[in-house]
Amino acid sequence: MCERTVNDRKGGHLARRRSDGRTVLRDNAMVVPGEEHFFADETRHPTFHANNLWVDLDVVAGLLADRDGLLGLPIIVNHKTVDPTDRASTQVIQVECAMGTAIEAIDGSRAMLVPRSRFRPVKTTNELTLVRSDLFRFDSDWQILATTDRPEPLVDLGPQFSLVPDYERRFPAGVPSLRECTSLRVSGDVVFGGGVIARGDVLVQGPDGQSGPGGAPAGTGSALVVAEGTVLGAPTAGTDG
Repeated sequence: MCERTVNDRKGGHLARRRSDGRTVLRDNAMVVPGEEHFFADETRHPTFHANNLWVDLDVVAGLLADRDGLLGLPIIVNHKTVDPTDRASTQVIQVECAMGTAIEAIDGSRAMLVPRSRFRPVKTTNELTLVRSDLFRFDSDWQILATTDRPEPLVDLGPQFSLVPDYERRFPAGVPSLRECTSLRVSGDVVFGGGVIARGDVLVQGPDGQSGPGGAPAGTGSALVVAEGTVLGAPTAGTDG
């Protein structure tokens, strides 16, 4: 387990099942519709699963032998499209089991809390923006290290940024500086020039930028272009330069 930040809105967390008191992994796909905001609340669920398991293979072998080769893990249902790069392609249902849910099948399972220095997930382009910014750097062993002690800002990019090819076209000269930023929200068709600085709470709204064939952006002709060297927002108290 690891402590969540404002950007860890999807990671599964551990919970205590009321019916039998067992510890279970609760994934975002298991959330009842309408309660997603509770799941994403990092103050309500301050830790989340780091997708790292240590298991005793002899114990697992014994369980499989007792259960005819099945651990009985819960099924997770995800709604996706056949072509993930084309949001208009045929919708499908992906059925899977998360290995982390095995914690409920094994008596005596325990969770270990690890520091953020040992876990830096990049599952979305929001998180990719964070690690590409000046908030982080590589050390000599290629570990990702924070360059400041201040809390990381919330990054919330619109669907036009969700696929990496589109994302790269919208940040052709790199992501903005986030060292003085508390939140960066971007919606619509926006392209950023190089050397942009975000300060405080920043909201950038461009045209709708509906996707074209194959999920490609509608083009940059009508996009809002944030010019090179633009300073967005206002400085915040207590930030380090």
